[in-house]
Amino acid sequence: MVYSGDIKWLPIGNQTDVFAGAKIGPVHGDILLAQLRPGQELDIVMHCIKGIGKDHAKFSPVATASYRLLPEITILQTIEGEQAESLKRCFSPGVIEIQNVNGRKVAKVVNSRLDTCSREVLRHDDLKNLVKLGRVRDHFIFLVESTRVHLS
Repeated sequence: MVYSGDIKWLPIGNQTDVFAGAKIGPVHGDILLAQLRPGQELDIVMHCIKGIGKDHAKFSPVATASYRLLPEITILQTIEGEQAESLKRCFSPGVIEIQNVNGRKVAKVVNSRLDTCSREVLRHDDLKNLVKLGRVRDHFIFLVESTRVHLS
């Protein structure tokens, strides 16, 4: 087994002086690079080039950032039985749960944050007037993508 931790940096020329205090090598040493059979070996020369965004866009650490308002789902009257099951299927998993109330299956909003705002419930004539959909105007959910690079 050849792992990323097996890669060793051999300085060339004045690199020993330039990178004297730097720890140069893979970030994660446990990444499997190759499985060799008995008698096989690798002879590899690797070149690493540090780039900046000015050189090429692929070197820019750009992340996507977005936000949305917290969905607000209000059940206007008790929804139970098969109608409750139908309501649950209209939303993303985890938004509506069916609870047992005095032996009856009743729909309840448990986590509106998981809602994707598909508005599927409005397509059902028997459900659309039983639920009010909205958004909390002062509650923002932010999503920021990471720019951390992982070797794989």
